[in-house]
Amino acid sequence: MVAAGGGVAWGVASGEPPVRALHQRIQVVDGPKDDQRVWLDTAFFRPVGRATGPAVLLAHGFGGSKDEVRAEAEDLARAGYAVLTWSARGFGASTGQIALNSPDYEVKDVRQLIDWLARRPEVALDRPGDPRVGIAGASYGGAIALLTAAHDARVDAIAPQITWYSLPDALFPNATGEGADAGVFKKLWAGIFFTGSGGDQACGRFLPALCAMYQQVAESGRPTPEAVETLRRSSPESVADRIRVPTLLVQGQSDSLFPLDQADANARAIARNGAPVSVVWYQGGHDGGDPETERIRGLVRDWFDRRLRGDGDAPQVDGFTVTRAGGIDSGSQQVVVLAASTGRYPGLNGAQRRTVPLTGPEQTVHNPAGGSPPSISALPGLGALGGIGDLGGAGALAGQLPADMPGQSAVFDSPRLTEPLQLTGAPTVRVRVQGEGEVTLFAKLYDVAPDEQASPARRLAAPLRVRDAGDGREVTVTLPGMDYRFDRGHRMRLVLSTTDMGFATPVKPATYKVRAVSGLTVPGVPSLTTPAAPVPAWVWILPAAGLAVAAGILATGRRRGGGAEYDPSLADVPLQITGLTKAYSNGHLAVDDLSFRVEKGQVLGLLGPNGAGKTTTLRMLMGLIHPDAGEIRIFGHRVAPGAPVLSRLGSFVEGPGFLPHLSGRDNLDLYWRATGRPAEEAHLEEALRIAGLGAALDRPVRTYSQGMRQRLAIAQAMLGLPDLLVLDEPTNGLDPPQIREMREVLVRYAQAGRTVIVSSHLLAEVEQTCTHAVVMSRGRRVAAGPVAEIVGSGRRLEDAFLEIIGTGGTE
Repeated sequence: MVAAGGGVAWGVASGEPPVRALHQRIQVVDGPKDDQRVWLDTAFFRPVGRATGPAVLLAHGFGGSKDEVRAEAEDLARAGYAVLTWSARGFGASTGQIALNSPDYEVKDVRQLIDWLARRPEVALDRPGDPRVGIAGASYGGAIALLTAAHDARVDAIAPQITWYSLPDALFPNATGEGADAGVFKKLWAGIFFTGSGGDQACGRFLPALCAMYQQVAESGRPTPEAVETLRRSSPESVADRIRVPTLLVQGQSDSLFPLDQADANARAIARNGAPVSVVWYQGGHDGGDPETERIRGLVRDWFDRRLRGDGDAPQVDGFTVTRAGGIDSGSQQVVVLAASTGRYPGLNGAQRRTVPLTGPEQTVHNPAGGSPPSISALPGLGALGGIGDLGGAGALAGQLPADMPGQSAVFDSPRLTEPLQLTGAPTVRVRVQGEGEVTLFAKLYDVAPDEQASPARRLAAPLRVRDAGDGREVTVTLPGMDYRFDRGHRMRLVLSTTDMGFATPVKPATYKVRAVSGLTVPGVPSLTTPAAPVPAWVWILPAAGLAVAAGILATGRRRGGGAEYDPSLADVPLQITGLTKAYSNGHLAVDDLSFRVEKGQVLGLLGPNGAGKTTTLRMLMGLIHPDAGEIRIFGHRVAPGAPVLSRLGSFVEGPGFLPHLSGRDNLDLYWRATGRPAEEAHLEEALRIAGLGAALDRPVRTYSQGMRQRLAIAQAMLGLPDLLVLDEPTNGLDPPQIREMREVLVRYAQAGRTVIVSSHLLAEVEQTCTHAVVMSRGRRVAAGPVAEIVGSGRRLEDAFLEIIGTGGTE
């Protein structure tokens, strides 16, 4: 193995030594014959405050790079871990081609990274050549954690998130349990994978053999035996009997790509090997929902503290934890998420089951020619349109799209419930299907309120393909796993549809007959208990993870103007924060008595080391979480979750997220329609002119560079020309020319009399872009004013910043 190049980067943490990162390329040897040499772009973060510590390999998701896990790597380094991040072969600045986490390629690469860690003096060893090491990652990164643990006995603990057990079953699911050979092709998700990875060929940077496999499957809509076998080799399923390390499985309930059944299969397989397993179901996933980022990172850290460091005082992660939408706080109108837990994971069958009767005659449904127009359950990357997380108004977007097309769906209802019913697991039902040849259907579960308004329990469909149904055939259908409460007086509704936009369906017109021959068997876990103090959280509703303010727009887009608490003397002041304080349930004081004011035309930089409270401040500013004390006023109106004045604010955080198969223009149009506001209020052309995307606007987003995606995200935040624009790290991942272009965009926006707030760690860029700055440390304001005054004569902002942070600052 060869290491080349490299540089050292420093990140400042308040009250602690800086995080030191070594960036370098490491050469590895892989391939079936060990004859391919690949350079992996890596970053090594030394443990803070310790000479040595356990190591954590932190893997990125599909389409990402080592940069997307940098913040988590720095957090773990501050907790005393030696952390190695890397861009997988075929991604970022690494060479090679994507082999889809193959044991012959990516797994061999990671094993050699473990070899590299074993030689680092900062890494604690169990024995020579055997580092104390854990692996964490989400999606693509979660699978490599599982696969490496199976192939390398030196791995001591893993924490995979929103990932797969069986890739063929995930891409060719069949709710009858007959397996991928008879599964229904998940065409939209597969298309995003195989056509959105960059490169010169049709399938981007994939190995040619994988590209050819995808193209054959995509043309026919059917899996070939060779495709199933190839995908299975890249699945934990193929080596599950060899995963014998403590495993924390985190899976999202808003996930049409890797639903809860994938984590369930991993949990059952690993538990059979005698290894400790804990399972967490959270509100988010590949389709959006609340990402619960801070809480999930905390669970991973607690898991490694106990399993790698042997810290018996670290919080214990329960065997099974579920986060639930607990309604809206009556005082703050804040969405509250509750974490319910129990000591043992019961599986998707639950700890107890009850049967709810269903009524409805045998019904005739039609598959249209060409499978069009299709029904819609979920759209990859767009979010679960109207699922349990839809407490802020995502139904506005769902209303713009068909759900179940007339003539294509059979409907079966339960009686009204006489008491609340908490569903935790995967319901089942037995149905009889009749139709010539094979019949493809999609099963979904709805919640029907007393006013007969039906909403999806989760916008997830269970696809099924029934063979030999000419004379009628009965099958047991397993619906998607979920955690959902049906209230008293509501009805449960089973819908069986012939089409779904996310899947390949028969092109020939056909007619089927469908009948429910049993009630709905509903699993539950009564032992799940909720702590007395709810854990507040925010709900992400729309596709761009960075467009958090959409929740406020959706709830209030048609109601610009006055709120109940209004100070007319601040009517022309874009933002005034007074005495803002926020503490989390673990006692951490994230924001402490923060006050500052922003005027029209200013570009204000919100600065501070990681952990200073910047992100928490922005979330309170956007009405996503409620302060414990103090207030925020935008143009004189007091901010609270859902406040009408939030429609005057535009924002994105955590980077852009778009539907890659749509053009930039279509993405913006879909977003604006989701707000429910009139098209003429979008001011689309003005926003696009400021962002300067030009002809690229009509190209698919998958062809965009990182800089173009960032500018599209800025354009999306600018829709409606909000008077106050709030951006979190808008230049992340951009090269110097792109950063300069972004700077010009922000300056132009403010010059029109509007106001921009930028949170950034690039101090030199802030110095050139911002007119004013607020510096935070440990949740408090330690400096504020014009950038020129903060910097002083003959100094750089970076020097002033380090001096202020180092001394605690002055007012």
